[in-house]
Amino acid sequence: MTGPGPESEYRAHLRDGRFMIQRSRATGVHVFYPRVAVPGTGEQDLEWVAASGLATVYAITVNRTREGAYNVALVDLDEGPRMMTRIDGIETVPIGTRVSARIIEQDGAPLVVFVPEQAA
Repeated sequence: MTGPGPESEYRAHLRDGRFMIQRSRATGVHVFYPRVAVPGTGEQDLEWVAASGLATVYAITVNRTREGAYNVALVDLDEGPRMMTRIDGIETVPIGTRVSARIIEQDGAPLVVFVPEQAA
């Protein structure tokens, strides 16, 4: 393989302020996490496309530490893939909540988080 790997390319898009995911040219199936082939079929015709940034909370858990509470969420992107993330600025939300993506910087690196749609 020549050039940057899929994860490096994904992070480069985030640094440019763009939330991009991959899509199979042949089938239109969207893929996330970045990879070189479509899971299940092995197709290698993946292209980068802009994600809508819209999703629905599938699952969420709250972790409490001495430093405070934070959540870990699974969201179903409107394009189809499920993504692990966090719902920013709030401890928890009900399953099924509509959320919107935001790119933030954490520890010097860009990161996709989500916020409830009404807060968008």
